[in-house]
Amino acid sequence: MSAVSSRLPVFPWDKLEPYKATAAAHPDGIVDLSVGTPVDPVPDLIQRALVSAANSPGYPTVWGTSQLRDALTGWAERRLGARDVAHANVLPVVGSKELVAWLPTQLGLGAGDRVAYPRLAYPTYEVGARLCGAEPVSYEDPTDLDPAGLRLLWLNSPSNPTGRVLDKAELTRIVAWAREHGVLLFSDECYLELGWEAEPVSVLHPDVCGGSYEGVVAVHSLSKRSNLAGYRAAFLVGDAAVLGELLQIRKHGGMMTPAPVQAATVAALGDDTHVAEQRARYAARRTALRAALEGNGFRIEHSEASLYLWATRDEPCWETVARLAQLGVLVAPGDFYGPAGDRFVRVALTATDERVEAAVKRLG
Repeated sequence: MSAVSSRLPVFPWDKLEPYKATAAAHPDGIVDLSVGTPVDPVPDLIQRALVSAANSPGYPTVWGTSQLRDALTGWAERRLGARDVAHANVLPVVGSKELVAWLPTQLGLGAGDRVAYPRLAYPTYEVGARLCGAEPVSYEDPTDLDPAGLRLLWLNSPSNPTGRVLDKAELTRIVAWAREHGVLLFSDECYLELGWEAEPVSVLHPDVCGGSYEGVVAVHSLSKRSNLAGYRAAFLVGDAAVLGELLQIRKHGGMMTPAPVQAATVAALGDDTHVAEQRARYAARRTALRAALEGNGFRIEHSEASLYLWATRDEPCWETVARLAQLGVLVAPGDFYGPAGDRFVRVALTATDERVEAAVKRLG
């Protein structure tokens, strides 16, 4: 056990604890904008679906019910513009973080293999590579990478932490490059429904993938768009051969989405109203926080999508974290996401309206 854990970086959030204590000591309490965890209620129709399926004494299947697979294929065609999505092209997973962390292992990668991800990125991409003994590699432009030994390429658009969106032309170029060099491409699109100043596009759009899913898989989650982080509801869409292999492995591993969560996922994907309502909440919080940060001397870069503002005062990120903690506002230091973020902080939009209003007043 210690041999495996020694491969991993220090869990970054532990380093934030002293600053959290400082922020919590504020007379009006902490405003926690560090972790992007949803705070708004789970929509009623999803709760009802979960409760209705609560009497599920038998084991669920890893591939999910036919109703779930219908919901996944239908949503991918309706929302992503994907064409001819069959049941073989979808696979439910137990939250997207589990998938990111264990995908390289499930793909059989190990020593001598390389896993690439953006230079500013969700830390779990690196963790997944290290867990299986592969070499983690970060990039500015993936097509500049040496493809030798490169087995898995992660894209993330919209980006966590920067909110940057890769446009259709960029995605098309990268997909073509990955196919040319035989590199499996996984695109983390968990924030795709939260575009503000850009319209995010999936790698599964026919203009990007040419109508073929060969070598391409998209990762999606209901945590953000439906407030279901506590349900661990996510799924993959793409290359049937890759998903078929993962399905067989995950059957042996017992990686089953609970039956009530499968039913809740069907309800969530069949309703657009709650998604629009949640988007409106986040849009209002984003507008308020952005204005307050800019009024306090911050510059916002990218942030055209996702649930974060990528902000800088052109000073070391931990100085910014400490400065805001004195105001009772907790944010994430940019170096959590790679050395290139060492002068930025990530400000999450996931706080209640009352807490966002408190942060705006303090920043003012």
